[in-house]
Amino acid sequence: MTKSNESGWNFDNSYTKLPEFFYSNTNPTSVRSPEMVKFNETFAKSLGLTAEALQSEEATAIFAGNDIPLGASPIAQAYAGHQFGHFTMLGDGRAILLGEHITPTGERYDIQLKGPGRTPYSRGGDGRAALGPMLREYIISEAMHALGIPTTRSLAVVSTGQPVIRETNLPGAILTRVASSHIRVGTFQYAAKWGSVEDTRALADYTITRHYSEINDHEDKYLSFLKAVINRQAKLISQWQLVGFIHGVMNTDNMTISGETIDYGPCAFMDTYDPETVFSSIDARGRYAYGNQPGIGGWNLARFAETLLDLLHDNDEEAVKIAQDAISEYPELSRGYWLEGMRAKLGIFNVEEQDETLINDLLNVMKQYKADYTNTFRALTREAHEESVLQGTLEFNDWYKRWQERLSRQEQSKEAALDLMRKSNPSIIPRNHRVEEALDAAQEDDYSVMNKLLEALANPYDYTSVQEEYCKLPDSTGLPYRTYCGT
Repeated sequence: MTKSNESGWNFDNSYTKLPEFFYSNTNPTSVRSPEMVKFNETFAKSLGLTAEALQSEEATAIFAGNDIPLGASPIAQAYAGHQFGHFTMLGDGRAILLGEHITPTGERYDIQLKGPGRTPYSRGGDGRAALGPMLREYIISEAMHALGIPTTRSLAVVSTGQPVIRETNLPGAILTRVASSHIRVGTFQYAAKWGSVEDTRALADYTITRHYSEINDHEDKYLSFLKAVINRQAKLISQWQLVGFIHGVMNTDNMTISGETIDYGPCAFMDTYDPETVFSSIDARGRYAYGNQPGIGGWNLARFAETLLDLLHDNDEEAVKIAQDAISEYPELSRGYWLEGMRAKLGIFNVEEQDETLINDLLNVMKQYKADYTNTFRALTREAHEESVLQGTLEFNDWYKRWQERLSRQEQSKEAALDLMRKSNPSIIPRNHRVEEALDAAQEDDYSVMNKLLEALANPYDYTSVQEEYCKLPDSTGLPYRTYCGT
C-alpha cells in the first residue's frame, strides 16, 4: 500500500536508472504490531519533513515497512566486498532502500530501512534486526554527527512486535537510516567482478554526478574521482583517530564512496589509550585495531582503484601505474590530516618540524601509564592536570614543559590556544558502559537513560556540568569490553 506525502516526503529514485544489475526491486515484509520507540525530531525537521506527522500511526507503518510512502520505489542494492580480507558476493541482506528524499534545499538523501525482512541477497538470513543493535546505531551515529564527523544518521527506530531468533529470542526492530548514498567500495567491486566495463562506467558516472559533480568536466575525470575518494577517506579516518573511534569492521563493503561513516555494528570508543585496542568479538587477529585503521583505509582504497583500471587508461600497465601513483598519495594525506587535527588538540596553530615527535611522545606516555584517551585531552584543555593519571610522572612533566615551550613560540595567545583545544577535544564521547546502560534500560522499555545520554552527547564540545557524570570511567571488571556485529 502506498501512502500520501503529508509527512513531507519528496522521493526520487535516481539509483534505479542504473542497469538493473545493480539492484533488485524488493518490498519490505510486514510486521505484526510496530511501535515507534525513538524518533529524531530535530533531524526530521532539517530534512524538510513534518515531524508531527511522522509520529503518527501511519508514519510508524512506513518506518516499519508495512506501508510504502508515495513516490518511493523500494530496492535492495547489490554489492560485494572484502570481509577480513576475503572477497565475497554480498548485497543488502537485511536492508531496503525506499528511495532518495530531496530536501527543500535540493539535497539528496537515501532513506533506508534496516531490518525489514528478507531480500534476494539475504543468503539464508531472516533479514531482521534486533532492538539493541538498532538503538546502538542510533546513539553512536548521532554522537558522531555531533562530533562533526561525516556519518550516516538515524531518523527512527520502531519495534516490530516480533522476536528475532539468534542465540536467544530478542525483540525485533527496524532502523530508518539516512545517508548521502549507500554506494560503497564493494558496489564498485561487484560491478568490476560480475559486470561489464560499461556497468562500471555507468556506476562511476552516476557517483561522480551525485557526490563529486565539480569534477564532471575534468579531462581525466575518473582519475580525479579516484583522488577525490582517496582524499575524503584519508580525512574521515583521521577524524576517527582523533576522537578514539574504532569502527571494528572496516570491510570494503563498509566504506562509502561519499566519505561517510557507515555500519555501526561492533564499533566503540577507546577508553585507555592503546593502538592495539580491539573491541569486536569477531576480530580475533586485530586486523581492524585502532592503530591499524589508517593502513586498512589505504588497503581498501587500493581495492577501489583496481575497479577503475579499465576507466583510467586503455593500456593495462599504464592504468596500473596511474592507480598506484594515486594510491601512493594516501599515506601522506592521512598523516597530514591527523597531524593537523592533533596540533589543534594541543592548541598549536602553526607548523614546526618536531611537532610529530611532541605528539607521539605524549601518546607514548599515555600508553605507558594507561591513561584515558579522551579525558587526557579534556584535562589538558581544562588545565585540570590533577584529573589525569599522568600528573606528577617524570615523563609527563618533561613533555608538559616542552609543550609549553612550543606554545610560546607561536603568535597566538594562551587564551586562543585553549579555545582551539576546546573546539578540538570533545568533553564527552559515548562511553561504552554508558551505551550499554542505555541499551539495557531500553530492553525494559525505559528510554529515559538513552534520552539523557543523547542529550548530553548532542554538544560534545560545550564542557558543561551536565557532561561531568558522563566523563567518569567505568569500574574495572578485569575483563575486556567486547562488541558484536548487529543482529
